[in-house]
Amino acid sequence: MGLLSLAIWTPIAFGVVLLALGRDEQAKVVRWVALVGALVSFLVTLPLYGQFDTTTAAMQFVEKTPWIERFNVNYHIGVDGISFWFVLLTAFINVVVVIAGWEVITRRVNQYMGAFLILSGLMIGVFCALDGLLFYVFFEATLIPMYLIIGIWGGPNKIYAAFKFFLYTLMGSLLMLVALIYLYIKSGGSFDISLWHALPLTSGAQTMLFFAFFAAFAVKVPMFPVHTWLPDVHVEAPTGGSAVLAAIMLKLGAYGFLRFSLPIAPDASHEWAWLLITLSLIAVVYVGLVAMVQQDMKKLVAYSSVAHMGFVTLGFFIFNDLGVSGGIVQMIAHGFVSAAMFLSIGVLYDRMHSREIASYGGVVNTMPKFAAFALFFAMANCGLPGTAGFVGEWMVILGAVKFNFWIGFASASALIFGAAYTLWMFKRVYLGPVANEHVKELVDINAREFTMLALLAAATLYMGVYPKPFTDVMDVSVAQLLKHVAVSKLN
Repeated sequence: MGLLSLAIWTPIAFGVVLLALGRDEQAKVVRWVALVGALVSFLVTLPLYGQFDTTTAAMQFVEKTPWIERFNVNYHIGVDGISFWFVLLTAFINVVVVIAGWEVITRRVNQYMGAFLILSGLMIGVFCALDGLLFYVFFEATLIPMYLIIGIWGGPNKIYAAFKFFLYTLMGSLLMLVALIYLYIKSGGSFDISLWHALPLTSGAQTMLFFAFFAAFAVKVPMFPVHTWLPDVHVEAPTGGSAVLAAIMLKLGAYGFLRFSLPIAPDASHEWAWLLITLSLIAVVYVGLVAMVQQDMKKLVAYSSVAHMGFVTLGFFIFNDLGVSGGIVQMIAHGFVSAAMFLSIGVLYDRMHSREIASYGGVVNTMPKFAAFALFFAMANCGLPGTAGFVGEWMVILGAVKFNFWIGFASASALIFGAAYTLWMFKRVYLGPVANEHVKELVDINAREFTMLALLAAATLYMGVYPKPFTDVMDVSVAQLLKHVAVSKLN
């Protein structure tokens, strides 16, 4: 078993063990097993960084074993500079989420922790899969634990939110399955994704495939106008569920564009880039304005996620190195910052059982340590230089200006909206005099909450101050992708 298989199956194995532990009377043991499982799962990904060769665009740590031999389906996994960081990010966020749910979850603790560990392994599988059917299996399997997390530990409308999440994402994925079967037949009976990249496809076939993949990945990102499921799901999901959904699951769709849409249908990608750019700019501008009027903190941050992911898809479809690399960096940064924003809301919700902005005011007076973290993450969400939130957005804006000045100008001006809704929320929740008796009785964060937020703050600051290790890994792979996309298959 190679390093990638360890990264995929270690959390899944621990998750299965947790499911077997059973009763809530064993909750203390369950929590420690979950933490050990999450830490071990993260530690087995670290050797990947030490052994990763940044000078090649080839897939690394490749493992290939026959799986369903009759249909030529292989357990074929590997990573390149595009997918590498998402393996480590997923394992890291999993550790934080286990710490976040330590005291908060009191019923069915083993199932809660087990679902997150299994989900972590499945998401890493998506980023590593080099076989089309294997990718689809991992991609769809992630729906099951997240559906259960929302449906069992969610809010009052959890069943509605869970069904909406499941149906939206499943409907789009069915069209992707049709596209995968078409490519399997066209390639002479192979699910090898790298072989699909070299297929000579007609313009009509590329367009059909592009929109089939678009249906699956745009819903997952989610892009405007298929973003409406996300705010409902975030509001009802438990805090850990919101953190993983924003930090990792949205990235599965954006990653799909890089692994499938661009390299398999390059001509269609160029032809329809205007549509993706338009939808991305609408997400950045319009959804940013929608975020401003939200009264629920979780809804505000959910709409903020749609706007930030708009920068990602904008970067991918301007077809230059700054844009694509900036989009990938933005995905990683958004993983840290969005998780921190949702976990910060969870800290307040655990004490007050309200997400309404109007329920708060003057929190800095009673929770100064927590308010300091909240301010830092709010600044990162605005894209303050020196934080992770700045690096990716700046690269995308530079790439957009290089592509078309007015597109760059529109995306840059939208940053004002991000600052407006984030800082306005911070002002109303944290600043000013204590608003009511409930806020007056608040207790500052404990050691567990401090650890959880400190881990994310350190990652956000490190990436903001020194992004070079992140960009060095992806540069060669991004250049290779753009070179492939630039050469029309029709010529």
